[in-house]
Amino acid sequence: MKRVAIFGGSFNPPHLGHQALCLMLLETCPVDEVWLVPTFRHYFGKALEGFEDRVALCEPLIAPLGKRARISRVESELPNPQGRMLDTLQALSRAHPTHAFRLVIGADILLETDRWHAWDKIATLAPPIVFQRHGYEGGDLPAPPDVSSTEIRERLARGESAVPLIPLSVQAVIGARGLYRS
Repeated sequence: MKRVAIFGGSFNPPHLGHQALCLMLLETCPVDEVWLVPTFRHYFGKALEGFEDRVALCEPLIAPLGKRARISRVESELPNPQGRMLDTLQALSRAHPTHAFRLVIGADILLETDRWHAWDKIATLAPPIVFQRHGYEGGDLPAPPDVSSTEIRERLARGESAVPLIPLSVQAVIGARGLYRS
């Protein structure tokens, strides 16, 4: 049975904190692969760059991890993509019945599980792997670098580079696609 860490997020844009966490998952947790799952539509209504653009940004982010990391488009394939993790995990379980899933979450999410649809079912379907977040208690993994997507978007809107907060390869895709401009 393949063991897969599901790392969902807006990835708006993906950054070195995300990349570092993927490496920590692969090197320190009992998982065979990590799958990035960009949200199609943010459940809490957060404004995002287009789904295909965010997928394209995730590709160079995980490239250094080789075949042990991939991007899942599952949320774009759901019949009613509302951004609910239970729907995502159920769809993944149906599509990959021989896989065992673990959901990657930050310690800050532990304080918000009451806002999640059917958290108990989620935790049963994909037992969480919790990483530490700066300012929050708990976690199975240390905190990845504290990088702010908001700061990255602000830098890019001013026409500045976001390196070293994002890999050069991600910066190149942002530039080629004209993303995050003011």
